[in-house]
Amino acid sequence: MTLKKTIRQIHLWLGLITGLLVFIIAITGSLYAFKEEIQNLTQPYRFVKVQNKPLLPPSALKAIGEEALPGKHLHAVMYMGLEDAAKSIFYSEEEEYYYFVYINPYSGEVLKVSDEFAGFFNFILDGHFYLWLPPEIGQPVVAWTTLIFFVMVLSGLYLWWPRKKNGRKQRFTIKWNARWRRKNYDLHHVLGFYVCWLALIFIITGLVWGFQWFNKGYYALISGGKTFVEYQEPPSVYRSPETGSLPVIDKIWLRMLAEYPEAGSIEIHIPEDSLSAIAANANPDPMTYWQIDYRYFDQYSLEELPVEHMWGRYQETSVSDKLMRMNYDIHIGSIFGLPGKILAFFASLIIASLPVTGFLIWWGRRNK
Repeated sequence: MTLKKTIRQIHLWLGLITGLLVFIIAITGSLYAFKEEIQNLTQPYRFVKVQNKPLLPPSALKAIGEEALPGKHLHAVMYMGLEDAAKSIFYSEEEEYYYFVYINPYSGEVLKVSDEFAGFFNFILDGHFYLWLPPEIGQPVVAWTTLIFFVMVLSGLYLWWPRKKNGRKQRFTIKWNARWRRKNYDLHHVLGFYVCWLALIFIITGLVWGFQWFNKGYYALISGGKTFVEYQEPPSVYRSPETGSLPVIDKIWLRMLAEYPEAGSIEIHIPEDSLSAIAANANPDPMTYWQIDYRYFDQYSLEELPVEHMWGRYQETSVSDKLMRMNYDIHIGSIFGLPGKILAFFASLIIASLPVTGFLIWWGRRNK
């Protein structure tokens, strides 16, 4: 058997084994691309009318949120701008809940209590990450499917590559006036070639989350051999808290407001315990995540605490850390704004079509 025939067999059988899974991962990825834009259009409680009065401080949002969801763990409060509702964010990994309490930051009115583990987009994300299986099963299945798809993309590119100069033109164009089998063949090979470069980007950014060994190896590659540092919050030094003074989360919020007057969003995390730092962040563009400044403060002295990992001040991170921080925004296309999301959307649809057209090629050849 020649090398080309061997690679064709590998491509075929890997496609038959993982085709349905690749279809699900790709189609759910395309549906998730415009989550924020769709929610902004369909969820009016996310917005408020600007008022000529100061915003309520985090301590007030904390109290309002805890009254709306008694007994739940408050993770953070978040301000999204003068025209947006603020959010009290409740999250517990152990008890498996995730709620947003949308609050008018001027009046304190509760606009909506939203279960973020429910609804259409969470269903779509669950399919993309876990194929709607338990996470401990679905996550490795998705990761291995992504790795196998990497092999399929490379083998497909090898099979597509024209061996003769006069055969190049037909590799780049679809013969629309041909019979359906030829059109289907062209849809698989031609569109597969055009989308393979974006597919490789989706694959690499997906594998960063899929496997720890890939995450560490990829970081070592782009950083010149450095070791990836896991996220860890620095501790506070315990001392007797001051009484009668402004709540510390309010102090940190005022400091962040002063330092980031043009921020698109500011988030203040509630200390988990008496030794936790107060984590805060400011994002110049809430539609992306890579430019966020992450800050950490001792909850008693309010002294800023340094960190070794990449989730610190954006300008102080290395080029490799910046690239790692861009991973999510590259994966969904938002790194290039709305045009990038549109490109990612159509690319994902084409990728979802490849298992279908590939199966039809195989089926057609079997039933000649």
